[in-house]
Amino acid sequence: MTGFITAHRARFGVAPICRVLTEHGCPIAPETYYAALRRPPCARAVRDTAVLVQIQRVHEASTGLYGARKVYHQLRREGRVDCVPVARCTVERLMREAALCGVRRGRTVRTTWPDTTAVRAPDLVKREFTASRPNELWVVDFTYVATFAGFVYVAFAIDVFSRMILRWRAARTMRTDLPLDALNMALWHRARAGHSVDGLVHHSDAGSQYTSIRYTERLLDAGAQASIGTVCQRWVKIDPLVLFEC
Repeated sequence: MTGFITAHRARFGVAPICRVLTEHGCPIAPETYYAALRRPPCARAVRDTAVLVQIQRVHEASTGLYGARKVYHQLRREGRVDCVPVARCTVERLMREAALCGVRRGRTVRTTWPDTTAVRAPDLVKREFTASRPNELWVVDFTYVATFAGFVYVAFAIDVFSRMILRWRAARTMRTDLPLDALNMALWHRARAGHSVDGLVHHSDAGSQYTSIRYTERLLDAGAQASIGTVCQRWVKIDPLVLFEC
């Protein structure tokens, strides 16, 4: 309230502002306002000022990326804030009052939607991503890229032997045409170079695009073996009586 009066006192005067505030349910006398101005800041206000300086320093050092959580942990790593510990809620409150915020992540996109009704190929790789020759093992997948116009999905095929991205395809949707086009271009690229892909192991996740009829038929036509990865499950003993699955 004192800040409001200070901001408008040059235009309306202190007494008229106090009178209007009192008439609207916010009773305050001019003497109370002047007394508040003469009163020294409380210990909390003094400490908040010192802590805010440290918060602004950390926030600027991160080029504006850190939010309240990362600023708080950075202050904890430094071990002090003017020799006084600071709570996370204090950092959040001061950053909110100072209009300081970090960069927020955009929404995530789920690209793997398995088809529970489709026939699933066995896992021929068993997480052993090694190959002794070209066209022995291909790994395929697709991901998404955020743009100003929205998300773009990119499918690709990698030869494990050379770690070479054989071909890739970008599209606005996650339909089967996306990874299928990438596969066709990779097969065309190998055929043009005179390389045979007979016996190729084609490894992918369990996404419905890779278990679709069109995709599996194309693998059969090319003479490739489909392989779908499985979730790695192992047991870690951390206590003689307790086992946890990770």
